[in-house]
Amino acid sequence: MAKGILAKKLGMTQIFTDEGRLLPVTVLDAAPCRVLQVKTAENDGYNALQVGFGPKRKKHVTKPMQGHFDKSGAQPVRFIRELRLPGPAEYQAGQEISVDIFAAGDLIDVTGVSKGKGFAGGIKRHNFHRGLMSHGSKSHREPGSIGPRMSGPGGKVFKGKKLPGRMGGAKVTVQRLTVVRIDKERGLMLIKGAVPGPKGGFIVVRNTVKPGK
Repeated sequence: MAKGILAKKLGMTQIFTDEGRLLPVTVLDAAPCRVLQVKTAENDGYNALQVGFGPKRKKHVTKPMQGHFDKSGAQPVRFIRELRLPGPAEYQAGQEISVDIFAAGDLIDVTGVSKGKGFAGGIKRHNFHRGLMSHGSKSHREPGSIGPRMSGPGGKVFKGKKLPGRMGGAKVTVQRLTVVRIDKERGLMLIKGAVPGPKGGFIVVRNTVKPGK
């Protein structure tokens, strides 16, 4: 069964398992999310849940969005995403989705916006190898050849060529992460390893699309 929840990244720490192993974990604040809208194939052309997370002050909400929140009976939220589900009919607008839909040992996919690094060279951005550092070398951190030298339509830099440029700040999905622990009372989820985004960043947690790999 497909399931998902929205959460906020609190940071990383480490815990000990029952066997005494030290595990690096990311702590997520997955306080109850509110279902804002239920979309069906008959009305909207596809099945999905519109879910909101994170409180937002009412004075910062536009009137159309306030009407949307009032229709579902939910308080204004900052982070809104749609979760594609095969059968959203079991949910209703205004319903809460808590962290206990997942359990320890579940495999999940986490989607977030990675940290922005600004403009970066080829070595940092694409892990290029640097040039020789010996005397007389004039190419230390340059990208090297970027295309053929010919006249006509072939003499150009092809699209997708790895070059220096803006790094980070992109939507990233990390697949097949393991849920280590669920704290329903505090709405916390501990995930093994790192997830994309900075502290305080919003992320989407879904059950993995590759369960039997």
